[in-house]
Amino acid sequence: MNDEPPSTGAPAPRSWLNRLGHMISGEARNRVELLEELRTAHANGLISADTLAMVEGAIGVSDKQVSDVMVPRAQMVTLPVDADVQIIIEIVIESGHSRFPVTGEDRDEVIGILLAKDLLRCLADASLPCNIRELIRPVSLIPESKRLNLLLKEFRTRRNHMAVVVDEYGGVAGLVTIEDVLELIVGEIDDEHDDEANPDEHIRAAAEGRFAVDAITPIGKFNERFGSKCSDEEYDTIGGMVTEALGHLPQPGEEVEIEGFHFLVTKADARRVHQFLVRQPTEN
Repeated sequence: MNDEPPSTGAPAPRSWLNRLGHMISGEARNRVELLEELRTAHANGLISADTLAMVEGAIGVSDKQVSDVMVPRAQMVTLPVDADVQIIIEIVIESGHSRFPVTGEDRDEVIGILLAKDLLRCLADASLPCNIRELIRPVSLIPESKRLNLLLKEFRTRRNHMAVVVDEYGGVAGLVTIEDVLELIVGEIDDEHDDEANPDEHIRAAAEGRFAVDAITPIGKFNERFGSKCSDEEYDTIGGMVTEALGHLPQPGEEVEIEGFHFLVTKADARRVHQFLVRQPTEN
């Protein structure tokens, strides 16, 4: 007797992963072969470029460390715990961020994280003074070498969105957010505060007399801003110029000198470079 249910003639529903498996032609035995199969599928029009980029990003996350995506210390926006509330409000409004590391007497002493919404609730209650120490939440400290796939899992399980990165000596090296990790998979995520005041402003003052320069900054605009003479004959943007100087796609943390300017790569992914921290030539 056959106990199997009668066939309805309709094919069984297949998962997205099963469908993807039918799309690629061979049987990949390792990650390299899998990526080759996916690129072949894209070349044959079976998957879109966006899908390919997202899958490549998801696969590549496990190979990267926090140091590859973190915001370096020089670009962190921090709040001194003992600062006047009005000063803290001005910093919060100016930056447009929603989370801030709060520091003690020393900048390496990060004592917690302040959420802008907690500050807003406090300000809404006019009957009580805002005590920043009472508003800060616990901070997660992680090493630069932590794998991004493990960090993403930690963000999800602990429901955190930000962690402070420390170096081997325990000093603050930077910070990383869940957005930084997700951008490796889905591409850059712009929010309503990104270059809100001036979307064409690609060069911004940073700490210690340096400048945050977007990779898409036209070389002509860079020359105009700094009075430099960088050539734009072969490349139109600063990103292209630095990529040519390095000889490969820039990675976070890489440095190069061009026409006396010191370029530090602060933000890049597997597909393109996004931002540099630039120091002008020193005067003799």
